[in-house]
Amino acid sequence: MERDPGPEGVRRALGRLVEAVLASRGEANAVFDILAVLQSEDHEETQEAVRACSRLFGALLERGELFVGQLPSEDTVMAGSQGATRKYKVWMRHRYRSCCNRLQELLTHPSFEVKELAVSTLMKFVQLEGAHPLEKPKWDGYYLFPRQLFKAVVEGLLSPEDDCSLLLSRFQEYLEHDDIRYHTMQAATGVVGRVADRYPEVPLTFWNNAFTLLSAVGLPRQECSTSSFYVKHVELSRTWKVVHLKEHRKAFQLMWLGFLKHKLPLSLCKKVLVIMHDSILPHLAQPSLMIDFLTRAYDMGGAISLLALNGLFILIHQHNLEYPDFYRKLYGLLDPSVFHVKYRARFFHLADLFLSSSHLPAYLVAAFAKRLSRLALTAPPEALLMVLPFICNLLRRHPACRVLVHRPLGPELDADPYDPDEEDPAKSRALESSLWELQALQRHYHPDVSQAASVINQALSVPEVSIAPLLELTAFEVFERDLKKKGQESVPLEFIPAQGLLGRQDDLCAQHFTLS
Repeated sequence: MERDPGPEGVRRALGRLVEAVLASRGEANAVFDILAVLQSEDHEETQEAVRACSRLFGALLERGELFVGQLPSEDTVMAGSQGATRKYKVWMRHRYRSCCNRLQELLTHPSFEVKELAVSTLMKFVQLEGAHPLEKPKWDGYYLFPRQLFKAVVEGLLSPEDDCSLLLSRFQEYLEHDDIRYHTMQAATGVVGRVADRYPEVPLTFWNNAFTLLSAVGLPRQECSTSSFYVKHVELSRTWKVVHLKEHRKAFQLMWLGFLKHKLPLSLCKKVLVIMHDSILPHLAQPSLMIDFLTRAYDMGGAISLLALNGLFILIHQHNLEYPDFYRKLYGLLDPSVFHVKYRARFFHLADLFLSSSHLPAYLVAAFAKRLSRLALTAPPEALLMVLPFICNLLRRHPACRVLVHRPLGPELDADPYDPDEEDPAKSRALESSLWELQALQRHYHPDVSQAASVINQALSVPEVSIAPLLELTAFEVFERDLKKKGQESVPLEFIPAQGLLGRQDDLCAQHFTLS
């Protein structure tokens, strides 16, 4: 291929070759020169070759000059006695397949520009193959979609070696189309299964790529009257699964269940649990199938258990899930770290909902109130400003527990019957104890904490105090609020007024000095 030096020379040379091939079938061998540049080490030349292939094979697809049907062996057709047109179409179809294979390899190219261009070109071929199928319909009205080509695209995006997060963010714009979203879910399910079977230990890079793609798939909440299809059809048939939201939900469910059945890294489990309640459960055909994953996560302890609470809450309240020992495990999550974890606000919001029922037994609510009071002794001020109203709300909802703050003849502190090491709240003997910790916090160094703890000194008001504004309270906000407070104009320096120039009679100065 004759060309001038530089990218501009490559562009002009490739343009001449494309025009020659499209103008005359006798120039078909020029395709080899174009595909040769596609193998170039120079990323600018590679981009020009990708654009040339996009123009060439895009035009050939639109003109119907590629073989349609099960592609036969190239050598068999060339050696046979078929007509020249059939041989040309089979030969060119093989060149098209070679181009698509190379474009799939370019999805792992070091240059992001090359990868981005390869994805957009492959997706253009998907659209053109859908409009001009390279396979024959099995019956009239049969739904045709270039599944094999699209699977290759998804498999290239879910690389086990390379981080494809940027490329996947570019691919997300295609997920707005119903057909692309549906086939992405099907293709991703297959790729995850094959990679998990291929590797004894699946690379973390693959799991991150897979989660990035899966979390980008979002379904509409209800069936839409208008469908957005990437592959254009003259008319949409109601017999096609791809047009029904119910089928999308089934594919969505299979995709996530196939992903979550594998042993995932803890960091990825956290990411899944963060979006579980909002982006996964509402779109599943059978949300109750997530119970195994959520219960396993809930049993792991720590931050994982805190995050699993959200999903369990939805299953318990909306899908009538019965979970044995739920409150016992929730009680076990209350430890000193709960005031310092990243998801503290979410945990206390859900704990407030779980403890809102007036049908809970008094011993259970008392155990939670007592455990929180004990933990409050070492909690930071920003957490105390939230947990103290939380405890008082428990006492408001359950009058039977108010004995915890009205027990003047209760045991001494060294004989507190409450057992903080008991895992079962029913055996903790919290109802026999008292909330002396709240009285201790009335002497806290921070005046707002002291004031919040002093609420129990009066009769508790009937309406509860909303803790929602306090859930996200941080130490920085507390400090800023204290700085903005206006102090007294005159600050007293001596709480006992001085008498005379040398002070009071018992002062050391008055004992050794006199004024004469």
